[in-house]
Amino acid sequence: MKNFALKVGRFLKSEDGPTAVEYAVMLALIIVVCLVAIQTVGQRANEMFEDVGDALTD
Repeated sequence: MKNFALKVGRFLKSEDGPTAVEYAVMLALIIVVCLVAIQTVGQRANEMFEDVGDALTD
């Protein structure tokens, strides 16, 4: 058990742990931005297709 506590202590003191967390946060933010952009583009494309379809039926 003491060995495990030492490993956890080393992990918390090392720079690798915070760096991994920072990368995970950046990745999550990038994914959110991409999803919002894709949703916006999809809605605009849908509106355009509806406008073209309405123009063709007139």
